[in-house]
Amino acid sequence: MASCADILRSEFPDLDGELFAYVTGILHGSGADFESVDELEEAVGELLREVSQDTKDDGAIREICQRLFNTLQLDEGQAQRCSQVLLDAPIQLSQITDGYGDTSADLLPGLLLKRGQTSMVNAKKLEKAEARLKAKQDKRLERDSLKSSGPVVLEEASASQASSKKETRMESSGKNKSYDVRIENFDVSFGERILHVEQEVAGDETPALQSVLECDTTRESLLREERDLTAKISAGRGEGTEGARLSEIYAKLEEIEADKAPARASVILAGLGFNAKMQQQTTKEFSGGWRMRLALARALFARPDLLLLDEPTNMLDVRAILWLESYLQTWQSTILVVSHDRNFLNAVATDIIHLHSQRLDMYRGDFENFIKTKEERLKNQQREYEAQQQYREHIQVFIDRFRYNANRASQVQSKLKLLEKLPVLKPVDKESEVIIRFPDGFEKFSPPILQLDEVDFYYDPSHYIFHSLSVSADLESRICVVGENGAGKSTMLKILMGELAPVRGIRHAHRNLKIGYFSQHHVDQLDLNISAVELLARKFPGKTEEQYRHQLGSYGISGELAVRPVASLSGGQKSRVAFAQMTMPRPNFYILDEPTNHLDMETIEALAKALNKFRGGIILVSHDERFIRLVCQELWVCENATVTRIEGGFDQYRDILKEQFRKEGFL
Repeated sequence: MASCADILRSEFPDLDGELFAYVTGILHGSGADFESVDELEEAVGELLREVSQDTKDDGAIREICQRLFNTLQLDEGQAQRCSQVLLDAPIQLSQITDGYGDTSADLLPGLLLKRGQTSMVNAKKLEKAEARLKAKQDKRLERDSLKSSGPVVLEEASASQASSKKETRMESSGKNKSYDVRIENFDVSFGERILHVEQEVAGDETPALQSVLECDTTRESLLREERDLTAKISAGRGEGTEGARLSEIYAKLEEIEADKAPARASVILAGLGFNAKMQQQTTKEFSGGWRMRLALARALFARPDLLLLDEPTNMLDVRAILWLESYLQTWQSTILVVSHDRNFLNAVATDIIHLHSQRLDMYRGDFENFIKTKEERLKNQQREYEAQQQYREHIQVFIDRFRYNANRASQVQSKLKLLEKLPVLKPVDKESEVIIRFPDGFEKFSPPILQLDEVDFYYDPSHYIFHSLSVSADLESRICVVGENGAGKSTMLKILMGELAPVRGIRHAHRNLKIGYFSQHHVDQLDLNISAVELLARKFPGKTEEQYRHQLGSYGISGELAVRPVASLSGGQKSRVAFAQMTMPRPNFYILDEPTNHLDMETIEALAKALNKFRGGIILVSHDERFIRLVCQELWVCENATVTRIEGGFDQYRDILKEQFRKEGFL
């Protein structure tokens, strides 16, 4: 069957490029909206009658419209070829699209005219046809919006968003349209269960396992009623209906698999690091970090319709993070998570919502896909902007040249109107790059540089933290220490620094070794009542304010931030102040305990680059897999009162943990 273009060329051989482009543009862009031949004839029939110059009567025009309608209905794919026309020169279409991704009717006709052609279109009739088509589309959109009862996903208008069909759910329809939306007076409703992870569980006499079980309020209510009824029957105070109710309760308990709940709760707690003994400890015995884990366990056990997680990996060690990744990959309902851990997001997320410039953009796929798609989108947006700027300049040259030429006055006016109708595109707002610089302190020392030899350490003689510990590092070391919370990672760092003395054994450090230490609880070591400039001045007196500001500026604390009270800074900004303070004496060896906590992704990347450029030794504790891979060349596992070097690095450590999960039935 002939295509739309074939029909038009056959029936109207003298059809000029302008009208051909306009009619095929309507068929291509709005063909799916035509519900009958009458609607199609209403859109283009009058123009076809005009161009036929009375050689075709109404019946013939009707027949041609019927053939076009049949072609669109038979194969919508053929309609996409209707807009093809041979041009004498290539055209950058991205220059001539409006903010909704539709080709401007005011721009295309002139561009699609072949050289030497003149327009046969009656401008007034063309405007009327456009008005009728727009009114019809608006009416259809209004009708569809009233019928729709499902959720609608909309995006703020962006010229770059129209350039890729695979970037958002909304674009999967194949129509590159996006919207600038303002929503007022809307309601948000929730399902029967919605749960977020609270800061931490309040400490009381409740055992950890029971604390998790109590999250299932249905089970707890049924068990409580069952106990009350059983006690009433045993005491002879029953009224005869208790037996029937007990049968209902037992049936309901069986239906919700209440007998399996303790085992399921225990698996979740074990996955998050609670051994059998810890599961029976009361919640008041745990530190804040462990209570956070307990809160996470309660949320997972409750199986809510919507699970909200805000930086869930912050208080977890690598083992617990890997377990959580695996557990959430089989989660049946919706999860909304905020996290700076790229590997965690790659393992868990199926969609990324990017919050920037007071707007939300949605991307399909994991975090790595988000990064690639966002970069592609920004490049397209910048190309569109630059192309349009060139086009604007080209038109402006014509306007400036013939502005005072009476013979070209109408053309100049037309060009001015064309400029007014061009969509306003903006250049890409480049995000400011985060830069961190660690001053070099490299000097060649004869080994050993830093060493522990057969070290024993304990706080309580009945419980050794380390036994016969022997480790060493030099000025080229890039070591990451991993292990479960409570295994002694921070304790070992303090022994290496000399803050804690071994009970037995020897710590050796080179006499010229200068260690910079970043504490996991670095905020506690900052005076929050003074500014960052004052903080450095008190710690390192004798320098100018400009020198202190320069030091802080190297870590992103510049301008007004440098003179504000430290207490008013965000968690990430406080970390940057701590980095500035740590590096001021120009150490030649850094010991860092969880340095990525409270940092955003961009700052974590910058920190990794700075450490890689630093000429000196590094030992760090971290749970951020990507950060570990970027910085560290050696992995130490802290467990069983000693430290073991993993030859295969993080990959081998991950495989070891996954195998443990399988053997212990945690997954």
